[in-house]
Amino acid sequence: MRPARQIILTAAGIGPAAVRPPASGKPWPWLLSLPALVVGFCILLPLGYLVITAVRGADGEVSEIIFRPKTLQVLLNTFGLCAAVLATTTLLALPAAWLMTCSNLFGRRVWSILLVLPLAVPGYLMAYTLLSVGGSYGVTYRLLEWETPRLTGFTGSLISLTLYNFPYMFLTLRSGFARIDPSLQEAARSLGDGPWRAFFRAELPQLRPAYLAGALLVVLHVLGDFGVVSLMRFDTLSVLLYNSLSFEPTYAAWVAVLMLVVAGLFIGGEVLLLRRRRYDRVTPGAARVQHQVRLRWFAIPVVLLLIVFLFFAIGLPTFSSVYWYFQPTLGFVTRDWGASTAASLKICVPAAIIATGIALTMGLLTQRYAGWRSRGLERLTYAGYATPGLALGLAMVGVALWLDGFIVEAGDTLIYQSLGLIVLAYTLHFLAEAIGPVRTGLMQAGVRVEEAARSLGRGPIAAFFAVTFPLLRNGLAASMALVFLSAIKELPLVMLLRPANYDTLAYNLWDLSNENLYAEAAPFALTILGVSAVFVGVLIWCERQAKSRKMQD
Repeated sequence: MRPARQIILTAAGIGPAAVRPPASGKPWPWLLSLPALVVGFCILLPLGYLVITAVRGADGEVSEIIFRPKTLQVLLNTFGLCAAVLATTTLLALPAAWLMTCSNLFGRRVWSILLVLPLAVPGYLMAYTLLSVGGSYGVTYRLLEWETPRLTGFTGSLISLTLYNFPYMFLTLRSGFARIDPSLQEAARSLGDGPWRAFFRAELPQLRPAYLAGALLVVLHVLGDFGVVSLMRFDTLSVLLYNSLSFEPTYAAWVAVLMLVVAGLFIGGEVLLLRRRRYDRVTPGAARVQHQVRLRWFAIPVVLLLIVFLFFAIGLPTFSSVYWYFQPTLGFVTRDWGASTAASLKICVPAAIIATGIALTMGLLTQRYAGWRSRGLERLTYAGYATPGLALGLAMVGVALWLDGFIVEAGDTLIYQSLGLIVLAYTLHFLAEAIGPVRTGLMQAGVRVEEAARSLGRGPIAAFFAVTFPLLRNGLAASMALVFLSAIKELPLVMLLRPANYDTLAYNLWDLSNENLYAEAAPFALTILGVSAVFVGVLIWCERQAKSRKMQD
């Protein structure tokens, strides 16, 4: 084991006996790697087909297609929205993460849980809230006879996407603050720096990995968003792609390729910014307790600001949805709530189970068979997550129609608009979210207990399910909850891949909101809020269980 690696493991409290490198000459588990290979093929085939279709359809007129004034304007809109959302989430999440880890704010555990709850409010539901509250037809005018501005366009998109993406940045920065060595600030203070100068010079640079991880998540979500920008009537690449599908399919394919290029640029930028930088300690050192800054009277405005933020992020969407739920609806507009709920569950539950199962095999590969092959397969799965939903959906539509041409007679379809295709798309798109909790559980479980079971005569599979699998329950539950939570809110993939008249909760909420039918959309909004809140609670419970187990160990 390399010295630097050993130093990191020692600082983390993991001894050399707990982590063992794979034995040299150990045969590669082809059967175990089969799910990862299938996933990689299913990701690369649609994306490759999309690129080939775009190049062939251009017929030598690539520059005329890409460099249209409309395309350049929409590209600027997309970059501007990504930059604005990243800036606002940073301004909100950075102080919030610092307060939860480095201050003596009363009830930090409760506040931390509350600040994660906006994950239960999809961006398009927040857009639905802003549209239904303002204007002469909105909630504020109906209740208070006070006409507030109806937020649309760039401003409405910025607010909706900021409130939705805040938890991603908050969670990564909170984790980064928790891992900072307190001795860094103490060393800076001993050299004459004040508290603020020491923070910016010694502690803030250590947040670079956490911040870039959160920033990449935020940018990828904004780039792939369709529900918010379409409701707010703000043109981005996703809106341009969707509007071009029916009239110019070749142009839509090139817009999808452009979205892939933009996503690749952001991912490459993160890699370059972290290149050749080290954030580990050179010596194990001793465990240090994070110094808590006393807020004193400043705690009062901090609590008030937190309450205001939570009101807009959670309270306002809930209140607006409940208000519209009890308003009379138009009799000729009917959507079956029960059928929509069942439709969402039929695709979200299988996707969560399959993604978690594949994540388990990926975790075993990376932990038990470390090497370039396992790392390459794991990173390949992240391509599905990094691909914007509309681009991935368009690519899978093209491949499904192409395969149907070989399987069934002309005019018939077998794969296209099937539930299996949607489940596959969800699995590929959200698999990366399932890998993290499972991999963490495998790292904490280690291999020694499994080796002990093997020494008592159990086979490899029996030993794994007897002693290791029970230790992974929290990680598996967190993985399934993460995938289900993302799938129940997913909109772009459903819009392109759903069968005819197969309306999910997300689709009905977006479609009715797009027609300004807020009362009709309220039942679907409340259902998404309730289901998402339950699974956010599952994630919080899994995190607390993991921390409790770590303290016991």
